[in-house]
This record gives sequence, C-alpha cells and structure tokens, in this order.
Amino acid sequence: MHQTKITEIGSIVEDFAEEFLLVLFGPEATAELRDICVIHETDQRPADALKKGGKLTIGSQEYTILEVGSEANPNYQALGHISIYFRDGANNEILPGAILVEPKVFPKLQVGDVITFN
Repeated sequence: MHQTKITEIGSIVEDFAEEFLLVLFGPEATAELRDICVIHETDQRPADALKKGGKLTIGSQEYTILEVGSEANPNYQALGHISIYFRDGANNEILPGAILVEPKVFPKLQVGDVITFN
C-alpha cells in the first residue's frame, strides 16, 4: 500500500471533471502545470505503486485500476505524475503515462485528502 496527501488543487482541475480526467503531480510540478494538477506529497514513491486490478482511493471514493500505461509507474516514481482517466471499462485506449479506473465518477477533492494505492 502507498499513500500520499493532496497539498494543492489547481484552479482549473474541476474543468477536467467533464472529461473524467485527473492529473496528479508531485511538488516538482512547474508553475505552468499547477493550474491543471492536483499536487500531492509523500515521503517516498515506490516503483510499483500502480497495479492493474489494484485499488485507488481518493478521499472516500474507491476505484478499481483497469489498466496501467507502460510509463505510469516510472513517471509516478520520478515526478509523482500520472493522468487518471475515469471510465466505464469499455474499450478505452490508454496513454503510456496514464491509468484507467472505474467507476466513471470524478472524485470530490479537498486539500488534505489522502490518496491510497493498494
């Protein structure tokens, strides 16, 4: 299990709710990226935090990880960066730095919320 805490929510993160897309980034995120990202902080980022069939919890909302892009774990470990697509599991292509989760419910986000990968 790996946990991280939301420290900042970009000003236009909610605009991506209709796209069912959430972008996470560690504190290394540049000023240009911060508006579109949820910034999170943790003591360490393991190399294998993201697993197909695993669980992702954001606040009180739980998701099942359907797919993990080939670069998602390396990007997460190095930068705390992943794109999370909330889908219904129906034939969706996945980008290398992304994960695909269900249900197709955009989470309610608050600074201080814990994000857990199981």
